[in-house]
Amino acid sequence: MRLSSPDLWTLWIVLLFNAMGCIQSIRCKPKSFRESIIVLEVNSSIDSNPTSIDESSSVVLRYRTPHFRASARVLVPAVAGKETWTVGWIQACNHMEFYNKYGNKGMSSWELPDLRDGKIQAISDSDGVNYPWYGNTTETCTIVGPTKRDTKFTVSMNDNFYPSVTWGVPVSDSNVVQLSSIRRDQSFTTWLVAINQATAETLVLQTVRWRMQLHITVDPDKPLGKRASLREPVAQEQPRILGKNEPIPPNAMVKPNANDAQVLMWRPKSGDPVVVIPPKY
Repeated sequence: MRLSSPDLWTLWIVLLFNAMGCIQSIRCKPKSFRESIIVLEVNSSIDSNPTSIDESSSVVLRYRTPHFRASARVLVPAVAGKETWTVGWIQACNHMEFYNKYGNKGMSSWELPDLRDGKIQAISDSDGVNYPWYGNTTETCTIVGPTKRDTKFTVSMNDNFYPSVTWGVPVSDSNVVQLSSIRRDQSFTTWLVAINQATAETLVLQTVRWRMQLHITVDPDKPLGKRASLREPVAQEQPRILGKNEPIPPNAMVKPNANDAQVLMWRPKSGDPVVVIPPKY
């Protein structure tokens, strides 16, 4: 069947209005924040420099590990509604071994009891103020809608260890040097996350896993400044940016954080363990 010119004109008008209706429908239904946020780039690394050892104190040995670093460039298109989102880094400790040996006397150890005993999968590594975030300076960015244009920003974080370990047995009044070795092995998961401040809706945008290992041997008979030696691994294995995101365990989002939950124990070769420093919470 052939259509006359008036019929063709009518058909064209109908199609045009239908198309315009589709376009208007799309415009009336803007993408949700979940659908529109874009992670442009994620970088993560551990610095190549080895752990440095400081023997300047006659009371404690200090060491400073290389830094773990993570950064992300994020694009948030215009937000149509009155909603507030914070985008940033959340970190949790999954595993901790931290032993300081004192010859044949025993060892001191920093421990996270619930994590050690398998009661929880992970514990928050928040700064202890801005739960659940690792920090709130470079680590987070808050978007307050409505916004008229795209928002592009970078969120970054870094972490390292800088503890002090007593030369002498921590439960003794004596300052006799007996420290013989330090071993540390900790694993962390770090998430790039967006959280709606009103509803607590949480979007995991990226997951990073990393580990820090340390072995220092100490010769207590040598003079101060020449006692400690860094052993393998000198270079740390690099973080893994996962292809598939992992969920955030509940304990990674709430108090206490690892610093407040950790306990310093003295575990003698013979006798019962002693709590040297109890948890802060």
